[in-house]
Amino acid sequence: MKITQLECWPVEIRLREPYTVAYETVDKTTNLFIRARTDTGITGVGCAAPDKTITGETPEMVIYAFQSYIYPVLMGSEPFHYLLLHEHLRSRIPDMPAALAMADMLLYDIVAKTAGVPLFMYLGGYRESMPTNITIGIQPVDETVKKAMEYVQRGFRVIKVKGGFNVEEDIEKLRKLREAVGEDIELRFDAGFGYTFEEAIHFIHVTRDVHIEFIEQPTPRRKNYLLSKVRREITIPDSADESIWNMRDTFRLTGQNLTDMVNVKLMKVGGIIEALNINAVARAAGAETLVGCFDESALGIAAALHFALARPNVAFADLDSHLDPEDDPAAGAVIIEKGVMYPTGKPGLGFEFP
Repeated sequence: MKITQLECWPVEIRLREPYTVAYETVDKTTNLFIRARTDTGITGVGCAAPDKTITGETPEMVIYAFQSYIYPVLMGSEPFHYLLLHEHLRSRIPDMPAALAMADMLLYDIVAKTAGVPLFMYLGGYRESMPTNITIGIQPVDETVKKAMEYVQRGFRVIKVKGGFNVEEDIEKLRKLREAVGEDIELRFDAGFGYTFEEAIHFIHVTRDVHIEFIEQPTPRRKNYLLSKVRREITIPDSADESIWNMRDTFRLTGQNLTDMVNVKLMKVGGIIEALNINAVARAAGAETLVGCFDESALGIAAALHFALARPNVAFADLDSHLDPEDDPAAGAVIIEKGVMYPTGKPGLGFEFP
């Protein structure tokens, strides 16, 4: 089998409801889509969701990476050499994980479609569905509670709240949320690396009776020693997010018991291959994995879901960005019912562009 055609194009997707995190407000996103045709008639797809703040990539940079590196490497190649091709690309675009994830996703889609099975089955097929949380950005307390109740009425059983701007407001917010939703709804909190060490400890101690399931990246991403200090002071699990970029980060943080779990995002680590490797390192250290996302089309969410369904150590999912965009060209690439996510059941990633 050979790749005979290859194209990439950007799509600006507006969000129905802009959201705020500790470091920015977002009202739109640009995803890049890739499609390949093979000499056997199989068509593969993938996407990139660059994030200038987190990965340092822009849509223009991804287009450049496609034209200068991805196209020359993949055109005429055998997709089943996906590990070799991934290594070639990683050496050429080492600092562009979203662009690398786009190519990685494409290759996996082709080989699973050739095998005639959904990608999660090709990767191991550990489970067939997974619940996800739904995220509420930084909003006033009353609006946060109102939004949470809407999600509960829609069937979501896990709610994640973004914070890190104002620790006292975050505390009030979590307390009122617990009062409103009751004890049967799981609450997660993402500080978005917005707290000092002292603020993180204060938040966790004061909200102990709120029973937060876990807290994500409470302290600055480049100060990993603070994660360790926080972990020694708290009783709830913490998750490293922006501190996890590769296997080396995972080995250091989990091997030294600096964190309880790692947040793996395909766009941050460079695709499914690296996600599988990072998850294996975390499992060896006894840490669990949370699979997360950026502002991704349903196609990117589908790839993350297939990874999560294939491995027992992926215990939590934060895959909800596809619920907000308007005019997503890959809408329908995943199925969600009452907060539980399912693949489409079709081969590969389960989606084809018209």
